[in-house]
Amino acid sequence: MPPPHFMTLADLSVNQINRTLSHAAHLKRACKPLLAPHTAALGASSSLPPSLSLQHKSIALLFSKRSTRTRLSAETATKLLGGQALFLGKEDIQLGVNESARDSAKVIGRMCQGIFARVGEHAEIEELARHSPVPVMNALSSLWHPTQILADLLTLHEHADRFPSRPPLNSNTSVSGISPLPELTIAWVGDSSNVLHDMLVTYPRLGHKLRVAAPTGGAYQCPPEVWNRVKELGCDKGIDWSDDPMRAVHGADVVITDTWISMGQEDQKVQRLRDFAGFQVTEKLCKEGGAKKDWSFLHCLPRKEHEVDNEVFEGPRSLVWDEAENRKWTIMALFE
Repeated sequence: MPPPHFMTLADLSVNQINRTLSHAAHLKRACKPLLAPHTAALGASSSLPPSLSLQHKSIALLFSKRSTRTRLSAETATKLLGGQALFLGKEDIQLGVNESARDSAKVIGRMCQGIFARVGEHAEIEELARHSPVPVMNALSSLWHPTQILADLLTLHEHADRFPSRPPLNSNTSVSGISPLPELTIAWVGDSSNVLHDMLVTYPRLGHKLRVAAPTGGAYQCPPEVWNRVKELGCDKGIDWSDDPMRAVHGADVVITDTWISMGQEDQKVQRLRDFAGFQVTEKLCKEGGAKKDWSFLHCLPRKEHEVDNEVFEGPRSLVWDEAENRKWTIMALFE
């Protein structure tokens, strides 16, 4: 049998997503006292370390794109699980220069027990998975960014007390060990990016409403291969899509945006900034659009001020630093 691969949250059932979140929360509770300064950790002797499930094992971090949060998360998570993360950047190995993806996957899979790949085109990671004898997990591709949405979900669960008096979710979408989320209205104001794509196939299945604003034009619309997965999962019924940011934020509990100019799109910067006029997340936008008074803000980082102003990004609505840290615990749960 081929090994299990992980390309997108569309590959996981609701129960699998919730078990991953529950395990991530457990790992965070178990590890945080052990990582505290020595004087603070003296009283934490009752805390148990996680299982050393990756002891004597290696995970190849196959990154063709630069990274801060994903690389740090993967390397530190692997270390805590007793394993070794091997960073293989595009300047470090023969892949794409003198060796095909097929041959590289076969070689890496003979020496490592897993591949965590951050690539450009999604076809690149699919090619790796076709030929790898070990599990391949998507750290980011042009179409999907599943580990980011897991971190966002864990962050929202941790801050569930921000959303009082919302309708409760169906019990089969609850996550054991962490605060349950009510039914949320989640607004996306930005590009049809890999982050949004995994939101589209996840939030509606968990009982949340998703409201999207993206500029008009083919460059900003959902790719057919993604929208087909959305419809296969029945998620399209829980999505409102327009080109109006104020419509998107109406009734929103959470407002999310991302970069407008991804790596490789630098030559489109002038046109994209023009197309995204009016899309900056601000207090004014959300007030005039009718977001909930206690709305919260997420951004996967790195952030530019034209995407969200300093008042929101640096203010009490922002959960971005918890969100960034939770990349580590959710990736650690996936690795286990």
